[in-house]
Amino acid sequence: MTTELFDLIHRGGVDEITVALTGLDESRRRQIGIELVAYVRKLRDNRWAGREATALAVAAVGALPSAAKVAELLGRQSVSLDEEDGPPVVRMARHRGVDWLPELAHRLADRLPRTDPWFATRFIAHLLVADQAAPPTDERFVTGWAGMLSWPPRRERDVPLLDRLRTDPFLDTLLPRLFEVDGLGTRLAFDDFKAGESLALPSALARLVAEGRLDRTVLLRSCFDRLVRGDRAAALRPFVALHDLLAPTPAECAEHVADYLRLLADGPGPVASMAQRALRGLPEVEVEALLDASRAVLARPDKGLVRAQLNWLDQLARQRPDRAAEIATVLGEGAGHPASDLRDRAATLATKHGAAPAPAPTAVEHRGDELPAPPVLAAAPSPIIDPDELVEEAAVLLGGESAILPLERVLDGLARLVGADQPRLARSLRAVVDRLPDRSLEHPWDPCCVHGQVAGLLRAAVDAPDAAALRARWAGLLAALRQAGPPDPRVAPPHWLLRLRLAELGTQLGRSPAGVGLLAAPTAANGSLDPGVLYERVAALGDREPGHWDLTQALLRLPPVVDEASAARAAALGTPAGDRLAVWLRTPGVPEPLARPVTVFFNSRAVSFFGIPGGSTRRTVVEIKPPESPEGERFEDPLRLLSGWQARFDSPCAIWSTLWPALLPGYRGLVATYALPDIASAADQETRGAAAVLPLLAESAGHGGVALDLALTYGLGARHRSDRAAALDALLILAAAGDLDAEAVGRQLGTLGAAGMLVLTRAVEPLRDAAAAGAPLTTWRLLAAALPALLTAPTPPRGTPDLLTLAVETATVTGARIEVPGLAEVAARRGSSRLVTEARRLATAFDPG
Repeated sequence: MTTELFDLIHRGGVDEITVALTGLDESRRRQIGIELVAYVRKLRDNRWAGREATALAVAAVGALPSAAKVAELLGRQSVSLDEEDGPPVVRMARHRGVDWLPELAHRLADRLPRTDPWFATRFIAHLLVADQAAPPTDERFVTGWAGMLSWPPRRERDVPLLDRLRTDPFLDTLLPRLFEVDGLGTRLAFDDFKAGESLALPSALARLVAEGRLDRTVLLRSCFDRLVRGDRAAALRPFVALHDLLAPTPAECAEHVADYLRLLADGPGPVASMAQRALRGLPEVEVEALLDASRAVLARPDKGLVRAQLNWLDQLARQRPDRAAEIATVLGEGAGHPASDLRDRAATLATKHGAAPAPAPTAVEHRGDELPAPPVLAAAPSPIIDPDELVEEAAVLLGGESAILPLERVLDGLARLVGADQPRLARSLRAVVDRLPDRSLEHPWDPCCVHGQVAGLLRAAVDAPDAAALRARWAGLLAALRQAGPPDPRVAPPHWLLRLRLAELGTQLGRSPAGVGLLAAPTAANGSLDPGVLYERVAALGDREPGHWDLTQALLRLPPVVDEASAARAAALGTPAGDRLAVWLRTPGVPEPLARPVTVFFNSRAVSFFGIPGGSTRRTVVEIKPPESPEGERFEDPLRLLSGWQARFDSPCAIWSTLWPALLPGYRGLVATYALPDIASAADQETRGAAAVLPLLAESAGHGGVALDLALTYGLGARHRSDRAAALDALLILAAAGDLDAEAVGRQLGTLGAAGMLVLTRAVEPLRDAAAAGAPLTTWRLLAAALPALLTAPTPPRGTPDLLTLAVETATVTGARIEVPGLAEVAARRGSSRLVTEARRLATAFDPG
């Protein structure tokens, strides 16, 4: 019967499983349950979803003895359960007569993933509702419930959010937790596209307050508590909206004056603006407390907030002449604001209300860049020679973010130790293999994923039952490449090199002599390999043939220069590997390809999850082809490093491109070419972390060219601050090393900004930080190259005045005279717009007359 049950599970035979298990005695159920658990563990790589997952859940509830056992089986991350799985599971529980569905629901809730847990939450919620049980209130379940509000079960997707909330059995228990879980606000800022309503949840809650379903006082107090505790601006957005919809009365606002003042001084921009509006609506605020908060406000970069605060202080000084002198002193502190219009406004108001006029400017001591020298290149970590250390490093590698040096150490350690003491290594590694996390499985939706290959290497090293099948799969991949080249165009050539090396190592595990590591193991932290060390490794091989892709990677890690002396030594070895090394050392490595920027069109995927197509978007990528030279003709290129370009927009490799600089450490421009689509997605697709590769590119060597210029530009315009910080780090590293073409980056910034292909305002902060970090001359040269395209655009984009302000500051500090075409024409226009005002300031920076 058990074999037939397994067949029914794979066929999704839910009703048949229910019939088969109904009426069995507990001893028979227990035996079936033991075999079911063993069977699921055996299929470690299987993804249980759809009807197959439903059938598995029904079988588990019908056969296993307790909620704990069922939760252990169904709580695996490889099991995907959703709303439609709930009714058959409840029916099986009723047939069997068990009463532990609420316990099962709570145990499954404890196993919810931290990211996107709402699909499993819908299954858990069905179990709880079936027995009218209270829901868990932990962070993961609350997050899942919030996801259910924005993306309800299929049967409720045509029901307005307000109606769903009225009948939601979890509302009273879980609503307070929405205000307590940090970061949850980003999931609450959803729109109701069917109703055409933005920020649907705050609107629905306000209506429930109006109906008397929710207590207004409790909700308003919770809102204040959340805003005062603070969070990211995006996470506080729905709470600001709810505060405004609840419209606190002047009396209620007066009770929270201290909170409003704190939010005014320290809150994110929208929160501070909300607090400012609330305070200005009060008949009176204690002057001393307001002045203390104003000092912090006038130093903020939020121009609208600062302008409103200046106007408020001006009004207050006219209303309270007895305090005008104190107010004027605070206004004078605003005269140091980075924005010139606010700086001038603050100085004018301070003088108006009695402050002494600012002293005349003294002579400025001009200066250039003052960046520290690039650090000495660090050595790579020593190789792993002990099985216990290999186990520890493998566990860390599989449980954390992918990084190339830890990966290289584990691969080299496997090559060294598998043939040394196989029994001891197998015993040590088995504990890691048996607890491999779900992230180590093959992920078919990610064509660049190497988790499955790395985990497969560990299983092959312990001679797991599927080791033979894994080796056959790897051998097939290597054979396919020899016959037709890289099979998936979505995967960049550098990444194919890594995947081929993993496959090759898998086919050779245990066949190399003990203690022999990989030829390609880097000797420096940026992935490069010392030619002398590689010669010693090749010489130690004797007549043994190394792995083809291992040696290929080793050659690509050598400095791309001709080294005739080392070539002669390698040729003297008289081995195939020595000859191949000698030939490589007599050439300058991979020839520099011909590169050409190309602008392509695609449809944005920003809201495709909701079925609404995005608008047409443009992106500039780089097309490369082999050079028209003898070097290009002689270079063997099975990976097609020089013969392709990737006009990709779905960013399948965004999290993997950080591995590539260490695979080609001497070819900065080539890596930038293949990483460019992912880096650009940080700006035009708002992909988080896609620009993290930029500092690693900066630490590499080789000519960057137009691909690096574009990569830096897109990084400066990235959506997320962490990506802009990565671009800033890369820019400073390159500038310190003398490898930055500031004018070329500036021209790309101007071109992309003028064409609307980049949100220009995002670039202001990292460029200002670059000047403050010791690179004012580099920043000024970059801005001077960017401004012509921006100033001559039919409509200069938002952010142009801010760049002009920064250009005035850096030009004045450095004293460098750089011609900016188009500047005089804008400065000569009539009017007093900020664009014209800042253009005049820059035009007269070196010529006050």
